Amino acid sequence: MKSGLEGKRVLVSGGSRGIGRAIAGAFAAEGCRLALNARDADALQKTASALGPDVIALPGDVTDPAVASGVVEAAAGRLGGLDVLVTNVGSGRSVPPGQETPEEWQRVFAINLFSATTLVGAATPHLAKQGGSIVCISSICGNEAIPGAPVTYSAAKAALNAFVSGISRPLGASGIRINAIAPGNILFEGSVWERKLAEDRNAVESMLTREVALQSLGTPEDVARFAVILAAPDTGFASGAVFTVDGGQTRGT
Repeated sequence: MKSGLEGKRVLVSGGSRGIGRAIAGAFAAEGCRLALNARDADALQKTASALGPDVIALPGDVTDPAVASGVVEAAAGRLGGLDVLVTNVGSGRSVPPGQETPEEWQRVFAINLFSATTLVGAATPHLAKQGGSIVCISSICGNEAIPGAPVTYSAAKAALNAFVSGISRPLGASGIRINAIAPGNILFEGSVWERKLAEDRNAVESMLTREVALQSLGTPEDVARFAVILAAPDTGFASGAVFTVDGGQTRGT
């Protein structure tokens, strides 16, 4: 079944690897026109080239508001507008709970919250021209306390969830929908779960058996397919919500 996204103009941040790359591939498979952003210019160009000759690579660190604005303007200019924005920049790497510093709070919030809020602000005038859709990639760490998760990361993702909920009303007045996806444990090359499996596969499998209803790690494609669904016209009445994709790990309502 077609999603109705063919020909739509899509900007994906954090699009060079892992979840972001899978999301870009899923939109490309729907016939969308794509612009991708990431900090690593070489990795980004490699991903863009692999997805198709017309995929646009826009390197830059979107935690910087000026860079984020420039990326959005370049994407809209080269694509002829924007229909969909996916904010996927993020990192769960931080200090252990109780060791936070002011500098670490600033760094983690810049990556996991401000990278999204600045892109949304810059993209809003373009998305409002025809009524667009925004999908923010959050984390189950923003939904409830996950043992061992950095407090800085969890707080930043909780703030991102609150942003999605709160901004949905003013965006809705311009015909723009915004939703978030909160993935659970996702395995891909270079991910924390690849490292943990290499270090102690038995411990990972024990955790999955104990904590995750489906007793498995997820894939980037699990998240990517959901991103396409949320951007598609068939979910046109969904906005301001956070959708969990975690195999049944979290227990919150």
